[in-house]
Amino acid sequence: MSVPTGQLVGKTAVVTGSSRGIGQAIALELAEAGAAVLVHGWRHPEEARVAAETIRQKGREVLVVLADLADPSQQDRLVEEAWQWRQGVDIWINNAGADVLTGQALNWPFEQRLEALWRLDVVATIRLSRQVGQRMKRAGQGVIVNVGWDGVHRGIETDGGQLFAAAKGAVMAFSRSLARALAPQVRVLCIAPGWIRTQWAQQASDFWQQRAIQECLLGRWGTPQDVANLVRFVVSPEASFLTGQIIEINGGTR
Repeated sequence: MSVPTGQLVGKTAVVTGSSRGIGQAIALELAEAGAAVLVHGWRHPEEARVAAETIRQKGREVLVVLADLADPSQQDRLVEEAWQWRQGVDIWINNAGADVLTGQALNWPFEQRLEALWRLDVVATIRLSRQVGQRMKRAGQGVIVNVGWDGVHRGIETDGGQLFAAAKGAVMAFSRSLARALAPQVRVLCIAPGWIRTQWAQQASDFWQQRAIQECLLGRWGTPQDVANLVRFVVSPEASFLTGQIIEINGGTR
């Protein structure tokens, strides 16, 4: 479902992990809809600045904040800087996650990869959501969107499948409870992407390329833009009766 350009004018949005990939697509889409956007990054500062310049060219306000969200003190700093920027935040997207599927992380022991995922994907998401949620509740409004994984319910046999099932399953369960705690002032949703053409997907083997297409009823990989379109809808006023939901975006994969 599309949301008219300008639907989010006057809103302030924060997208963690928005220097590249899905997060960047979400940040650009929210800016296209009219929001001022805080772009967050850490390991790819130049890409964060490029994303910010693209948003600036759309005529939207933008701020770049670099912070290692595996560090609780930097989580706290991000929240404080976000609130000081425009005296409040309307939309918060917890997209940042540890990359344990590419690069040097592929050689890490299972336990080290689990620890990295747990600190960033789970603990950071929970701490940020709780801090942001309380501020939004006091302000009387807001939307938080967390990122899960559609494979939590069906499982995948690899080490990566086990890792992400544990981490994203925790995020999905937490999001449902947070929605109850913050209602009715704040809406909390969790999106659960399936086979999305991220950096890992672009270099995946032929086996995974074919598996993704075969398992998807629509016969293709999803794109970061597909996810961004969904996020733009769920944070908009048109989705004002949605909260406490896990929304899969996976082309019908089962």
